[in-house]
Amino acid sequence: MDSDEFQNPWKRVSTRQVYDNPWISVREDVVVRPDGQPGIYGVVHFKNLAVGVLAVEDEALYLVGQYRYTLERYSWEIPEGGCPAGEDPLEAAKRELAEETGLRARRWSKLGGAYLSNSATDELAVWYLAEELEYGEPRPDGTERLLVRRVGLKDALEMTGSGEITDALSMLAVMQLHLRRGSP
Repeated sequence: MDSDEFQNPWKRVSTRQVYDNPWISVREDVVVRPDGQPGIYGVVHFKNLAVGVLAVEDEALYLVGQYRYTLERYSWEIPEGGCPAGEDPLEAAKRELAEETGLRARRWSKLGGAYLSNSATDELAVWYLAEELEYGEPRPDGTERLLVRRVGLKDALEMTGSGEITDALSMLAVMQLHLRRGSP
């Protein structure tokens, strides 16, 4: 991969921060584009790692539903949230699963990771498989009003195909689990 075709064809002339809060920052770069023309590039930096959990039991998984302010619509997703810098991603996944569903798992394995929108953000997500579940009381954040739903793995996969699940992290995790396990 030392070939020139894999090298950075962009040149950053200057950069300035245009927005900052505890979760994201936005910068605008003045650049020279790969075609040699001047341009600008806006980059959204996510301060937290996104973590998601496929909580699986008896060929079924748990989804959470909530109204997403940014989308102005209801969304079905796997339990997920943010992992601040310095927190272990697995511990963040355990925390999110317990907060959102009340579930705890005795067996955990990392399934995958992906950049969620790499043309404008650096948001990285990782997801875990949680098995051998134990039940407790959910304790969602004050920003969350959640419904918990148990669905078959095949149904969850169909929900990604039908557009009922549109959250990228959830879709990736469900599809990857399907590929690993084959058709249910």
